[in-house]
Amino acid sequence: MKWFQKKLKEYSKLRGYQKPEKHSNVMKLDSNENYAIDPAFSSDIIEKANQLSDVREYPLGRAEKLVEAISDYIKVPTKMIGIGNGSDQIIDLFLANFVSDNTRVITTDPTFGFFEERCKLYSIPTIKIPFSKNMTLELKKFLSKGRESDILYLDSPNNPTGFQFAKKDLQKLINEFRGMVIIDEAYVEFADYSVVQLAKKKDNLIVVRTLSKAFGLAGLRLGYFVANKELVDVFSRVIQYPYPLNSIAIEAGILALKKSKYLLDVANTVKKERGIIIQKLRNTGAFEVFDSNANFVLFNAKGGYRRFYTALLEQGIVIRIIGKIGKNAGCLRVTVGTPQMNSKFLLAVRDLLK
Repeated sequence: MKWFQKKLKEYSKLRGYQKPEKHSNVMKLDSNENYAIDPAFSSDIIEKANQLSDVREYPLGRAEKLVEAISDYIKVPTKMIGIGNGSDQIIDLFLANFVSDNTRVITTDPTFGFFEERCKLYSIPTIKIPFSKNMTLELKKFLSKGRESDILYLDSPNNPTGFQFAKKDLQKLINEFRGMVIIDEAYVEFADYSVVQLAKKKDNLIVVRTLSKAFGLAGLRLGYFVANKELVDVFSRVIQYPYPLNSIAIEAGILALKKSKYLLDVANTVKKERGIIIQKLRNTGAFEVFDSNANFVLFNAKGGYRRFYTALLEQGIVIRIIGKIGKNAGCLRVTVGTPQMNSKFLLAVRDLLK
């Protein structure tokens, strides 16, 4: 058992992915969940999914129907689409199964916290390239350090900053990187562009997506990815669990994808509300507020950021503490909610600054 105790001790030193704290009776603007979707719409989806499911049975054949619905939505052949229990699980399985002792990863600093913690879990050496002074992608550094790396991971838009890199820069990086490229498009429906169609031409490109954000199904854990047919076949047939998604989640995903027009309209509303939040926070003159292409806004409250977070919490509003990003030492992140939620947040900010 010595090997087990050694491994347990090694893992105990890791922090793990930090989930947000659970608060009661608060307005949640900390986890980038999509409250802009009509609750009645979500309830109807779940009710119909439940009616279509017999949970006594394994969901044989239904996952294929979900893949067909995804294919219709993103205009990519079904053989290029794999599914998973949230995009987190897909990322985890790629790292767990396509990494050797000498594998090196390159990514941005900051990047998606789950990916970073998973690299630590699997002892994968990671090169982290900070954003430039104006918070853009350091393309030359990536191209240079990329020669020393086997996997390139970028979340586009980036979490926690909300930035989406210049399309030409990202395409250049994808075209010139010789290893595996993983582009995480969790927030792409709130952004300006997608690279999903490039997967038809680039055999080393994997585009990971989720139905948690724009589609509002975070509680059901539905993710998918697009890659070359051979990789998808091996992943789905050998690496992925036999039944990675439960019956109700599958049916809900199919129903939601059929209503993608409504959900994309909601995403456009979120984008408009995001612009209002950015402008009104800037108008206070108290914060440095960053542009965003996601359903959240990052702002620097500087030295008093923890007091500001606590003061909002005391008013029943919870946002996310991010902390230091580059030279920005007091970053906070707020989710774009409904117009009513956003107004309540902005009024609370105004009152706290009086």
